[in-house]
Amino acid sequence: MSLAWSGPPIVVAGIGADGWDGLGRAAKREIAGCEVLFGSARQLALIPEGVSGRRERWPSPLVPALPGLLEGNAGSRIGVLASGDPMYYGIGVTLARILGAGALRVFPQPSSASLACARLGWPLAEIPVVSVVGRPLETVLPELFDGRRMLVLSADETTPASIAALLRDNGFGASTMTVLEQLGGPAERVEAGVAGRWRRAEGDPLNIVAVECVGDPGRLRATRLPGLPDEIYSGDGQLTKSEVRALTLAALAPAPGELLWDIGGGSGTIAIEWCRTHPACRAVTFERHEARRRQIAGNAVALGVPQIVVRGAAPAELDAMPAESASPDAIFVGGGLTQDGLLETCWSQLRHGGRLVANAVTAESESLLLTWANAYGGELRKFQIYRAEPLGGFTTWRPQLPVTQWSVRKILSPRTGNTGTPGETAGSER
Repeated sequence: MSLAWSGPPIVVAGIGADGWDGLGRAAKREIAGCEVLFGSARQLALIPEGVSGRRERWPSPLVPALPGLLEGNAGSRIGVLASGDPMYYGIGVTLARILGAGALRVFPQPSSASLACARLGWPLAEIPVVSVVGRPLETVLPELFDGRRMLVLSADETTPASIAALLRDNGFGASTMTVLEQLGGPAERVEAGVAGRWRRAEGDPLNIVAVECVGDPGRLRATRLPGLPDEIYSGDGQLTKSEVRALTLAALAPAPGELLWDIGGGSGTIAIEWCRTHPACRAVTFERHEARRRQIAGNAVALGVPQIVVRGAAPAELDAMPAESASPDAIFVGGGLTQDGLLETCWSQLRHGGRLVANAVTAESESLLLTWANAYGGELRKFQIYRAEPLGGFTTWRPQLPVTQWSVRKILSPRTGNTGTPGETAGSER
């Protein structure tokens, strides 16, 4: 969504809980000169009567209504109020995306994260911040590590109790929580407690929660690194085992903001661990069985990456992807390799420079990978994993199914732009 802006620059001013008195002279002057001022009811109430022109409360939902609101006031000097720093999880980010930075004049105030760290004596640059404003609470989960300190931007007054329950239910009930309300204002309040014994009544909706993580030593460890324990996933057992999963994610090489297509999702392990590597990573997983689609969605929520999109069978669904999910950066094929046209469709949809990784456990699918590797290059590897298991009073090594893996990077021919098909000269990185 974008909008060509020809009106006067929009004033985007951060305002703290200390209200008008906390603003600098330049911000006050710009706000006073606005003919229309947008903000929440709380923010607008902080501006004295007689300052600025017409006041408009934001509608809900806000983002779809923004273009119409802005175009309808394009001839006026527009002001927008934000809490603290508008470019820190604020409305300024959305406006810059829609209008471009040149259409804005931004006047930031200290963010709630800055103020919280100032009160707690925490080093702001080292503290992860997770927003649950308009986002599922479970997005906090990938950030939980024993001994870590973090901040959570609350949606409202119910968020602290919800965080306490989330921590308790995921092996972090001994963590200390500090709720900081109305930071910087006359009603500032700070209160701490232990998540597992949280009984605090609901307070002010304008709050941020600081968490000092203490993990139960007996819990299953779930870091951002690939290769999570198999037991952490629920489902029917159809999953890529942890050792092969770690090797597969290493071959896929996720980077922040990249999009993965996971073909043959099973329990969703590859897509989930791809997204856990960084909050900006995205994934679409394709699974033909409805029951497994449900278990993928459940596992994604339980492991803190509910943004994963779950779709039906490939290759039928691959050509109908919306623009934001098309041209993936990487594709993993973990099932259905021998379906007619599957690899061809995946290869044609993969963006230039993207990576494709396919795992095979049958002779037929391995033969197909050999054919494609001859045409496209890339790397072929074979893994054999053994796990120790009891045998009577002794221990023996039980072999897992051997896995053949092909990984390749798609490089378009500089001469034709064609990547060919098996049997032809293909553009790839050998």
